[in-house]
Amino acid sequence: MTAHDIQFARLSDSPTERLAAHMSDPFVAAHMPLLTGAWTDAMTQDRVAAKDAHWATHGLGHWAFLDHGAYVGWGGFEREGEDWDFGLVLTRDAIGLGRNITKRALDAARQDPRIDSVTFLLPPTRRHTGALTRLGATQEADVTLHEERFLKFRRRLSSHIYR
Repeated sequence: MTAHDIQFARLSDSPTERLAAHMSDPFVAAHMPLLTGAWTDAMTQDRVAAKDAHWATHGLGHWAFLDHGAYVGWGGFEREGEDWDFGLVLTRDAIGLGRNITKRALDAARQDPRIDSVTFLLPPTRRHTGALTRLGATQEADVTLHEERFLKFRRRLSSHIYR
């Protein structure tokens, strides 16, 4: 097994074409109910600008994730009401990197005194949720966003260390 060298980079430093191709992958779309229609370069530029604006407003946001310098996905933190929600969108070849990336992102959140817990919103198509349980997240009530149902999990940052 090859050792991974995960880096967090600015989302805006990733080529628009790479991000658009990632978001256009049917594998990705299958688990993103809010993703409808074809994903264009213009949509990518708008999304990246919105994610950069979140950094400017809240001091925390989304990154591009790299493994040995190669793009493997994006994700990060966003305010959802009173919650800090963590989202992760990996390429199909990088699915096994999710736990490592999430742990590192939670470590970053733990350094922010405003954040006492992080939520994760998963579509019902994501039936395997054991990884979140192993990270210490517990399932809460389902939520509806833009008329789509999501499973809501919460990880308190002051609770036990990762197993």
